[in-house]
Amino acid sequence: MNASLAIATIVIKELYRRKDFYVLFILTAVLTISLGSINFFNDDRIVRFLKEACLLLIWLASLAIALTTTARQIPMERESRTIFPLLAKPVSRWDLILGKFIGCWLACGLALFVFYLFFAVISGSKEHAWPVVQYFQAAWFHWIFLAVVIAMALLGSVIFAAPSSNSTICFVVVLGILFVARHLNQIAMQEPEPLSSIVYALYYLLPHLEFFDVRDLIIHNAGLIPWGPWLLASVYGGVYSAFFLAACWVAFRRKPLN
Repeated sequence: MNASLAIATIVIKELYRRKDFYVLFILTAVLTISLGSINFFNDDRIVRFLKEACLLLIWLASLAIALTTTARQIPMERESRTIFPLLAKPVSRWDLILGKFIGCWLACGLALFVFYLFFAVISGSKEHAWPVVQYFQAAWFHWIFLAVVIAMALLGSVIFAAPSSNSTICFVVVLGILFVARHLNQIAMQEPEPLSSIVYALYYLLPHLEFFDVRDLIIHNAGLIPWGPWLLASVYGGVYSAFFLAACWVAFRRKPLN
């Protein structure tokens, strides 16, 4: 575990030495502040539009950071050949996978903290209210969502040759799950057998990442999520993250390093 934490620390330092986070944060801030300066006849609904736009930018920026950061971890180690002295030390392949995951997840968590702090300041300045617990629940769900995405991208980094192809494929898969997976049960009802059973199986096997998208609750000030479902959804995300990490470890064990 100490080896994994040491690798995670290196990953965190690497992310904040690069310009990805800073560029995306500045872009999000500039666009949000520009939208916030618009005021149509003092309509209160403009605040909802501002919150919706800001949260959308945060989700897109965090997804880009998670995918690009994770996709290059193992290929970069192999390309620079630093993976050989790293694994020559008392570091197993599982330690490497776990360390990369923890590092990427914690780095994304720090980025999310900055993003949601900025969102709280912007929305609070408009609504004069700061529902801290509601923002915590939403940020936590967002972080669990990124845990699944990061584990998925780590698996892709072992399977696909280039980080760019891995990032693109994972991005398409995540968007497909977010917008299509929730409707697979309805599609299955309209299909004949055996296609109906196959679609139903996909519906129950795929991770339902839309569970973690609670932006509408924040936009419309719908109140807190009950803590029971909140905890179950967190465990659900943890199980899928563990599944993808285990699959990544199995694939990495069988893959030659050179």
